[in-house]
Amino acid sequence: MGDWWQRNIIEPGKLPLLLALTAFVVTFLVTRVITRLIRAGKGPFRNIETGAVHIHHVVPGVVLTVIGGFCAVASGQRGFGSAAAAVVFGMGAGLVMDEFALILHLDDVYWTEAGRKSVEVVVLTAAVVGLFLLGYAPFGVNDLSDEELQNRGSVLSTIFGNFLLALIALAKGKARIAIFGVVIPFIALFGAVRLARPTSPWAKRFYRRRPRARARAQLRAYHHDKRWAGPSRKLQDWIGGAPDVDSARALERR
Repeated sequence: MGDWWQRNIIEPGKLPLLLALTAFVVTFLVTRVITRLIRAGKGPFRNIETGAVHIHHVVPGVVLTVIGGFCAVASGQRGFGSAAAAVVFGMGAGLVMDEFALILHLDDVYWTEAGRKSVEVVVLTAAVVGLFLLGYAPFGVNDLSDEELQNRGSVLSTIFGNFLLALIALAKGKARIAIFGVVIPFIALFGAVRLARPTSPWAKRFYRRRPRARARAQLRAYHHDKRWAGPSRKLQDWIGGAPDVDSARALERR
């Protein structure tokens, strides 16, 4: 275990990344526990308010992210300073991303159906950073041999090709696949060759005069959502708490 730690974490200089990821996940989980306790009226925790203004935890999150980011740039990749900066940055990022939906909608949607986006983005962020930590490089560059890496044309063509695949997957309405496809090209290829989501820009552009393709896309999207929407919502509720019933009903009426 000691050899693995030294070879895979310490020598490549990945300790700050590991510390930042750990701080990010722990801060998010602790924040969700505290906010759920506040919501239930239990424990000593209360909302922070200045007069009529409610101070969201995204505010200290932004401050910590800025401090941690600048300190990380100034301290380099090794030493106690870089480790401390990584922890501060991870804590700030966890607070900010926990209220990602609030920033997106510019409204307090924390306990609404729209607030689920925060949980989803946090999970995606942690997963992608975890892949970087395990040694995956964006656009499949880690799959090139040393000889290929010396060839600038091979590197550029690999990056361009994998970026194009991820872009096609995104245009087909497969955002999650596109994000993971940036790190693992095979996933982007999988999303690029499959049918587009019926509401995606790709479907609106290329399926407009192809009724069969449009019908197949709608049927596949229906079966996919029917299979995975329920488990996905339960997982999000387990991690971040269920949204308010009133907001969920209002969304269903729309």
